Amino acid sequence: MLVVEGAVRDRGRRGAGGSPSAWSSVTPLLRARGIAHTLADNAMTSLRDDEASVRALIDGIEGPVLLVGHSYGGAVITNAGTHERVVGLVYVAAFAPDTGESVSAIVERHEPALVAQYTHRGPDGGWITRDDEESRAALAWDVPEDVLRAARYERRVTADAAFQQPTREPAWATRPSWYLVATSDRHLLPEIQRGFVARMRAASEEVDTSHAVAHAAPAQVVAVIERAIAAVS
Repeated sequence: MLVVEGAVRDRGRRGAGGSPSAWSSVTPLLRARGIAHTLADNAMTSLRDDEASVRALIDGIEGPVLLVGHSYGGAVITNAGTHERVVGLVYVAAFAPDTGESVSAIVERHEPALVAQYTHRGPDGGWITRDDEESRAALAWDVPEDVLRAARYERRVTADAAFQQPTREPAWATRPSWYLVATSDRHLLPEIQRGFVARMRAASEEVDTSHAVAHAAPAQVVAVIERAIAAVS
């Protein structure tokens, strides 16, 4: 079983509003358990571009694929997951849009999360989150300090099209899904996450972490992945 992550880059590549090492606390645990995995390299220029990138990655992998997405990556796996060899999806504090929904439309239906106080638009319309002691303490207080230091030099602008483009057929409508809710998330509100769970009828668990679940609770993330693999195998 192969795990493909649909949002965050690895091995020196950048991720959606985070560090290139966003999954560095999870991947050693996957390797230790013998779980083959590949981390997608998404440009974050648009949802369609990122969907195509993940589909191309799946095309190059033999056998069934379980997609795992965090944050915006949930929108990517929701769209790319209709690939014929995808057998399931795991959402880690991630967006799970329905047909016609965009990430922005989902966010705008709710009260602003705390992250809005630390985010501004760049000259080209992209989204930029502040990277200072105040924002880190407010948004990612449970992320190890060494990870935060690494992320300081690896940030980038996320194109607006990634959040504005609508979802087509959602993969979760036809494939089993699992969801790990971050109950202290100040980026993607927990009530939004629970709404996704109810709509998808996903198997769900909750963990008391910030949005950076993969660093704050890597063992729980891997446990959900293992349960998903067991269910679809």
